[in-house]
Amino acid sequence: MCSTCRLFRMRVAALLFTCVAFSAAAHGAHLPITVMADWCIFCWAFSFACTLLVLLVELFGLQARVPVSWSNFPITVACYATLLCLSAISTVFSCLAAVAYMGEVSLSKARPGEVAGYMATAPGLLKVCQTFLACIIFILISSPVTYDHHPALTWCMAVYCICFIVSMAVVVLCVGEWTGCLPIPFSKFLLAYGLLAVIMYLSATILWPVFQFNYRRNDDPDTIAASVITAINFLLYFADLVYSARLVDPIFAKPVSMYLFECDQIVAIQYLTSTVK
Repeated sequence: MCSTCRLFRMRVAALLFTCVAFSAAAHGAHLPITVMADWCIFCWAFSFACTLLVLLVELFGLQARVPVSWSNFPITVACYATLLCLSAISTVFSCLAAVAYMGEVSLSKARPGEVAGYMATAPGLLKVCQTFLACIIFILISSPVTYDHHPALTWCMAVYCICFIVSMAVVVLCVGEWTGCLPIPFSKFLLAYGLLAVIMYLSATILWPVFQFNYRRNDDPDTIAASVITAINFLLYFADLVYSARLVDPIFAKPVSMYLFECDQIVAIQYLTSTVK
């Protein structure tokens, strides 16, 4: 079976599962009126709408007329939808939709020696995960607000916001094929931003739990969850920095772990080189 056919079937399955999950929640599940319930509805509705858009564009052959990079847009949507459905995995159909989107990401991800969009490589997928986890942090610390009783916590909130905005801007630049509009090479921009983000997230990883646990109970689930997700996002930004360093200068040292990244680096380098030209 060709990869295009498998992709189509995965997208149709994801479309059906998100539709059922959204419909059941909206009309029969009687979800409580909470922030998390609204988040679940948004996850399913967003995933359904974007998947339907991708299917319609490909069925009618309108890829060339869409004002975005079609090598980047579908996998970006699929990766976000995977994470969204996983976060709203309160129903069987949301779980099935997440599995279908995982299959689509796996089929769309760049293969060794294949020239693909930046978002189809590991660095691009890392950007999606970074922005998604930042959204989860925003939900955890904003209902109720838990970052306004100490300047260190306000700094952590600033870190989350700044890194989220810049990472999302990178995603938009890649999907819109606007990376050439930057005043510096895109690869160097990624390296500079990656280094800054790692330093900022390292400070937040240390400061957030230290100052939160001084003001709140140590068993507060939202505080603990925000601390854990902050640490995970720090690791994602560190991995992203490693990729960016390799893209800018191949002379950087290559420990054994670096060989795990080699295939995605080759694809990303090819994409960035073609963008600069």
